[in-house]
Formats: sequence, C-alpha cells, structure tokens
Amino acid sequence: MPRHQKRSSAAGGSQRQLRVGEIVRHAMADILAQGSTHDVELEGHIITVPEVKMSPDLKLATIFVMPLGGRDTQRVLAALERNKKFLRGEIAQRVNLKFAPDIRFRLDDRFDEAERIEKLLRTPAVQRDLAPDARRSGSHESDE
Repeated sequence: MPRHQKRSSAAGGSQRQLRVGEIVRHAMADILAQGSTHDVELEGHIITVPEVKMSPDLKLATIFVMPLGGRDTQRVLAALERNKKFLRGEIAQRVNLKFAPDIRFRLDDRFDEAERIEKLLRTPAVQRDLAPDARRSGSHESDE
C-alpha cells in the first residue's frame, strides 16, 4: 500500500476523518446554538450533535443529532433537511476544507440503546446474578 494512503481503522475511520468530523461537529453545534437558521422549528429546540462521521474522501458528513429530551425528532430532522443548503454553507465558512462536505442528518439512537441496556440491568434476573451473595454461593455450592 502506498505511503500516502491511510487505511480506515475499525473505530470509525482514519485519524483525519475523526479530526475533521470533530471540527464539523463543533461548527454544527455552534450554528444550532446561535440560532443562525432562523427556522422556528429549530429555534424552539435545543439540539445536541453528539457525533459527525466523515466519509473517507471527506466529501460527506453524516451528522447525528438529537433534540433535548427526544421531543419532536421527526419534525426537527425535517427542519434540518429543509435548511441543509444554508447549513452546508455555514459549515464551509467555518471549516477549512478543499471542498464543503455534503451533509446528511441522522437521529442519534445511542440514548435509546443506553436506556434499553439500563432497563435490562435493572431486571430481577440480572440483579440476582449481579448480587454478591449469588456469586459466592453459586461458586461454592459444588464444593460442599
């Protein structure tokens, strides 16, 4: 493999992709926090931008978003799509890249997944398995 080509790591891309994704994430979060879009739907929500994934050629940014409290997710996503051209231009002004990346928005479902895991951990069966007495008695029962 030639020296100037980098392979993507399993953790979400090359160092360059991760670095540019973080810069785009900060730019997008600033744009939304400042209310630059002048869209009533977006101004009525606090929107978090937990992650931006860049394509290997840095020409596509997948921006993961979540309205605070998970309210009106589809309406917020639709408003972001409506303002995509404006938002792309704002990102291009704030991020120094050869090409302004095309952007697409996705809902961040990590909060839902974390909640699902938390509920599983609170189930009686899991609590029973995690209890200190269950571990001790289970390992010594066969010895007696």
